[in-house]
Amino acid sequence: MKITISALVENKPGVLTRISGLFARRAFNIDSLTAGPTENPEISRMTIVATQAAHPLEQIEKQLHKLVNVIRVTEMDPDNSVGRELMLIKVHAPPNKRIEIFDIVNTFRGKVIDVSRSTLVAEVTGDTDKLRAFQELMVNYGIVEVARTGKVALSRGR
Repeated sequence: MKITISALVENKPGVLTRISGLFARRAFNIDSLTAGPTENPEISRMTIVATQAAHPLEQIEKQLHKLVNVIRVTEMDPDNSVGRELMLIKVHAPPNKRIEIFDIVNTFRGKVIDVSRSTLVAEVTGDTDKLRAFQELMVNYGIVEVARTGKVALSRGR
């Protein structure tokens, strides 16, 4: 089962290492981890998507709260939060296929951000399923490279 956790942490060296080590020791596999400063430059938000293993989530949350630099930990409820990922994907794009590729990118509300003689780079944002579906369509054109961010998420409302 996949879980998404949002953690507000002090923006200090070593915090990321301590948190990822905690997940490893508890047999949770981290599927994605994003971190960046918040509106307060002294605080960072980490969004962690993990596959739950032998231990219940509550144990991880309690352990996270014990870490000195952790301010707040929240499990993101899929019904009361919004989350997105970003994918940059470079595909083979011969001139006779570009219109098809542009149409697919537009259908997924993406952007073509770079075009060369033989390839193009598209940017698509959305949930994991949307990005997976887009990538599957691009396989037909020949994927050269893919780079994806991890999930970022915020709770809805106040």
